[in-house]
Amino acid sequence: MRGTRPLAGPCEALTADPRAGRVVVRVAVLVVMVLAALAALGVAVPRTTAAQVTGDVLDLSAVLASGPEVTLDPSGLTATVAVSTSVDLACAIVYGTDDSFGSLATDRDMGGQAHRDHHVVLGGLRPGTRYVFRMQGSGVDGTLYRSPAYDFTTPMASSSIMPALALGAQVVAVSSEFSPAYSAANAVDGDPGTEWSSKGDGDAAFITIDLGRAVDITAVDFRTRQMGDGTAITRTFTVTPDGGTPLGPFPASQAVPVSFTGRVLRFDVDTSTGGNTGASEIVVLGTDATAP
Repeated sequence: MRGTRPLAGPCEALTADPRAGRVVVRVAVLVVMVLAALAALGVAVPRTTAAQVTGDVLDLSAVLASGPEVTLDPSGLTATVAVSTSVDLACAIVYGTDDSFGSLATDRDMGGQAHRDHHVVLGGLRPGTRYVFRMQGSGVDGTLYRSPAYDFTTPMASSSIMPALALGAQVVAVSSEFSPAYSAANAVDGDPGTEWSSKGDGDAAFITIDLGRAVDITAVDFRTRQMGDGTAITRTFTVTPDGGTPLGPFPASQAVPVSFTGRVLRFDVDTSTGGNTGASEIVVLGTDATAP
């Protein structure tokens, strides 16, 4: 995880630019788009027009506690932005290859409420490409906030990256699913923007997947989901190959080196912060045991 840097130029400089009127209007439209997206997710947002936005948007730095920190997936296809605020906000991020943005991602807290610890997954990225993003949010009192623009560059996809063997694996058992939108299949769909969530299983949550063939496994990664209130975070997990002896516990959300052969793998939450535990993605690396 690494920090990002804001692009050159303070926010105040916009008022001295002859294009300021167009910039303000564009910001207003973006904020209204964000609010509409949040409303579609069930988040309570104020009734705000573009005209109101131009005079009422505050700099996010006024309530920024930490971040933004950007975690880049080695594939170069996704990035996760983590930021904490000192007040409860419903948060979204606009992003793109230049300051016209063009894409929007929202904080996937299933509670649909404003909170302080935000994790937003930016999908649809291209390897080796520079991206610009801006964080925007609404407080529970209707106050609107936005950050300056930040940038990051995705890594080039490396031919040395081993294939994700769990991608598309069959889910054969699961402790529970919060809802169809948080089904167990989300943990092996290759999209970190979707999640499997249990229905309050806490440390008792588990998921079993069938890789379809025996695999010599060299690393596993249980990428935890989490809620804005700090619950649902898996700290450690175990993995049991083919009904044998559990291995671990291992720390969650990092690729852990292992060495075993297996086809049917059961992942159990070992320790967590409780609640609707689950995974945004399960990664298994290795090679087919039957390969010559």
